[in-house]
Amino acid sequence: MADRTLKALTLTLFAALIGALAFAQGDLMQQIQQRGYIRIATANEIPYGYMDQNGDAKGIAPDVATAVLKSMGITDIQWTVTEFGSLIPGLKANRFDMAAASQAILPARCQQVIYSKPNSSYGEGLMVAAGNPKNIHGYEDFVKNSSLKMGIVSGADQLDFAHAMGIPDSQLVTIPANADALSAVTTGRIDAYAGTGLTVQQLAAKSDKVEPAEPFTDPVVNGKPVRSWGGFTFNKNNTAFRDAFDKALAAFQQTPGYEKILTGYGLSKGDVQQALAKTTQELCSGQ
Repeated sequence: MADRTLKALTLTLFAALIGALAFAQGDLMQQIQQRGYIRIATANEIPYGYMDQNGDAKGIAPDVATAVLKSMGITDIQWTVTEFGSLIPGLKANRFDMAAASQAILPARCQQVIYSKPNSSYGEGLMVAAGNPKNIHGYEDFVKNSSLKMGIVSGADQLDFAHAMGIPDSQLVTIPANADALSAVTTGRIDAYAGTGLTVQQLAAKSDKVEPAEPFTDPVVNGKPVRSWGGFTFNKNNTAFRDAFDKALAAFQQTPGYEKILTGYGLSKGDVQQALAKTTQELCSGQ
């Protein structure tokens, strides 16, 4: 009898373990419904995704994500702000359910996470000291002058652009977040901060000690001027939820509300059109 009871208890515990494992790896929508909220991470990068002074998530990606999720019946969002370089590791470790930070869709990242369809498109820029004393107008200037230092946020795709242009690591300075770029430039720790054109414009507006490098020449990679396409990112186990989100995102992108969000944060109508010009499959394959 004791042996039979032990076997029954073992089978019960095994079934419970299998059930818990299936839940952990199973349908994310079901998990969200059971817990009552979705966990979303963003990086503190204006205007792509950030928390305002009231602690509310704002920016291109959070605003679109909020609208899309609402159409899916999800209105309770728990936001997390983390360093840009921690977004993908956090997704892989299931610390949050998705990231809304307009992360560029790149082949190397597609090996680690899955992306939504593109949600935004943007060009590049450099922020320099006021008056541009080093006469910097593009990545090519760092190739020509090995004494120049370029600052790049940890994990940002500007590192790939710099390497593709032939800029060695000895000229690259890693900074934790784009908010640290102001002090890095004004103190002379770096000669220029490399970011997207919108990020550079937003940061430069905060201080008269810095300015966008103008005119600016886009970095050229594989014979083409660089343009990035940003999307929402998910753990690879959450394909079904990503697909449902994609369907709702595609529908929202056909409404006036989508263009209003993007242009409201400084993107042009041409940028909005570009956001819809590529597929995730093309971008993940490097096309």
